[in-house]
This record gives sequence, C-alpha cells and structure tokens, in this order.
Amino acid sequence: MTTFLLAVHVLAAIVAIGPVAVAASAFPPAARRVQGSPEDGQALGVVRNLHRICRVYAVVGVTVPVFGLATAKNMGVLGDAWLIASMALTAVAAVVLGALILPGQSAVLDDPGAAVAGRLAMYTGVFNLLWATVTVLMIVRPGSTTGA
Repeated sequence: MTTFLLAVHVLAAIVAIGPVAVAASAFPPAARRVQGSPEDGQALGVVRNLHRICRVYAVVGVTVPVFGLATAKNMGVLGDAWLIASMALTAVAAVVLGALILPGQSAVLDDPGAAVAGRLAMYTGVFNLLWATVTVLMIVRPGSTTGA
C-alpha cells in the first residue's frame, strides 16, 4: 500500500505542482506584455489561460499533501523533522499561491494596466523556491538510513 500511496503522491506533485510553477512563472512576462498594450486581445487571452491553469491546478494540488500524509503515516515517519519541515514549507507555499499569486493575477485581469508583474515575479520565485526545497527534503530525508 505504501508503494501505491507514494506513487500517487509523486505523480500528483508532478501533474499538479509542475503546471502551477510553470504557468505562474510565465504569467509576469505575459502581464508585462498586456500592460504595454492592453488592447492586444491575444496577450490578454494568454494571461487569462495562465491564470486559469494556476487556479485549476492549485485545487488539484491539494491531493499532493493528502497522499503525502497518507504515505508518511504508512511509513511511520509523521514525527520526523524533515517531514514536519516539508509540511510547514508546503503550507507556506500554499499561502503564497492562494494569498499573493492568484489575487495578483486576478488584479491584472481586472485592470490590465495594473503594475503588479514585478511583485508577481517575486512571489512566484518564492513559491518555486519553497517547492524546490520541499522536493530536496523529500529526496534527501535527513537522517534516512537509505543512503540517498
């Protein structure tokens, strides 16, 4: 059962978090293009699609910690420091996405002239750095006896 849960956890991370990371990273340059020419319907369409990808996959991304916790419980590592740190960083990443990135993207859609692309780029960088750190913690697992 642990193998199944781990496989679903990893697949969910790839399928859900990957698109959010890429779409959120592509959003600020696209927002700058819209800001430069708000009448460009194609550029506005790109921004809308990137925002939709972020919104939809953020919801799908909830499966990542759910299956991660189930896997950790089966492995008996719920109290390990590396896992607790990973859970905390995952929570911070979720807050950055839900409270900073998605509302910032919505602000661009509401007002294509809004000058938020720089902040969005920064928030996205923080989001991606958090996920990279969680990924490294999941692979290295400090204190693990697997030699990884």
